[in-house]
Amino acid sequence: MAEYPNVQLHIAGQWRGGEGGKTIDVLNPASEEVVGTVAHASQRDLDAALEAAERGFAAWRKVSAYERSKTMRKAADLLRSRADAIARLMTLEQGKPVAEAKMEVMAAGDIIEWFAEESRRTYGQVIPARGPGIYQLAIKEPVGPVAAFTPWNFPINQVVRKLSAALAAGCSIIVKAPEETPASPAELIKCFLEAGVPGDVIGLVYGVPSEISSYLIAHPTIRKVTFTGSTPVGKMLSAMAGQHMKRVTMELGGHAPAMIFDDADVELAAKTLAIAKFRNAGQVCVSPTRFLVQEKVYDQFVASFVSHAKAIQVGDGMAAGTTMGPMANERRVPVMETLIADAKGKGAEIVTGGNRIGNKGYFFEPTVVAGATTDMRAMNEEPFGPVALMRPFKDLEEVVGEANRLPFGLASYAFTSSGKTAQALAAGVEVGMMTINHLGLALPEVPFGGVRDSGYGTEGGSEAIDAYLNTKFVSQFGL
Repeated sequence: MAEYPNVQLHIAGQWRGGEGGKTIDVLNPASEEVVGTVAHASQRDLDAALEAAERGFAAWRKVSAYERSKTMRKAADLLRSRADAIARLMTLEQGKPVAEAKMEVMAAGDIIEWFAEESRRTYGQVIPARGPGIYQLAIKEPVGPVAAFTPWNFPINQVVRKLSAALAAGCSIIVKAPEETPASPAELIKCFLEAGVPGDVIGLVYGVPSEISSYLIAHPTIRKVTFTGSTPVGKMLSAMAGQHMKRVTMELGGHAPAMIFDDADVELAAKTLAIAKFRNAGQVCVSPTRFLVQEKVYDQFVASFVSHAKAIQVGDGMAAGTTMGPMANERRVPVMETLIADAKGKGAEIVTGGNRIGNKGYFFEPTVVAGATTDMRAMNEEPFGPVALMRPFKDLEEVVGEANRLPFGLASYAFTSSGKTAQALAAGVEVGMMTINHLGLALPEVPFGGVRDSGYGTEGGSEAIDAYLNTKFVSQFGL
């Protein structure tokens, strides 16, 4: 595999440039240097992808679930065998440490295998009839060609959940992958194609996101839309899909509360949550952001958390010893600076970090903000960066109120030794996912999704394939 390829579109079984020959530069966020280019899709390219998706759906839906499952498992094996090379590409285009990138690739293999097995379990049911000789059947069928829109923070993970679910159900799919990080999703799709998925079944396009989404979502070929990204964009795409009666799955932004009670193992909580917070430089939709700490252990927790933050080695993701890479995009740095300046101006203490590192690459210090108040922008807007906000609380009622104050409801974290407290949190916090006393989110076999402004639907667990299936009722008599 080349150091970094010039990434092409995949349409109708061919890897090719855009019809107009236009390309987009791909930057290494650690050096700000151009490492390659990605092809830019025109409307004619999209039309060709849509025609292929129609043909692909007609063929792939007829392939038995057993055969689809075998092909997908082969793709998982291919992906794992190429994990080292693909991880290097991901680090070059996205910035995360190469060890994190390899973990993402290997986890994608598990996700593919999970959906491969789910494809063989898309059971319908026989419904008891009211009269003799009548058979009532509920049959599961693939919904049709899918349009998938994915972000740059997890270039493979965000694609593989949508791609695997669609293929498992018998759907064709057009993936609009991120222009900032195009090579790793292209390598993922190559694994599926080389495993035996027909070329018409998977399309891959890049270009202007708004132009591609508005064209694909409105097109009658597309029957299902799936998106991971910000809440404002998700709402816009959901409204667009609703106008055309398209089924949607939305995995949107969050502002995850991490609730630490005075009966918790404070050192374990600090270590565990620091790992979760600064993974991928905080550019994670489920990243803990609002650290709500009971007053008795507030100082202890902050001190321990800060020590873990200071121990993080920030640098080029390709360098040995790096535990946090740069932010993926130049535009994220001034956002961090603005949010931190606002917090300082409203009385917060920057215990550690708070600044850009150097003047080359998009590096930012792991940052801990103490004394956060609800009028600060960072306590209301998803920072999506390496910023941890510390706020004390008195009792259960207060912390549940703060956890539910914002309209988001994606992930949440809690540390307590009380079963009663854990049950109260599980019942009271309005959220799609909660993990207590450990990090237990995002495994292939568990639900992954949010509520309220964090979206709807799940991209994990046994329910994830349902969004790609229609239920058809058949009633027959006398045969």
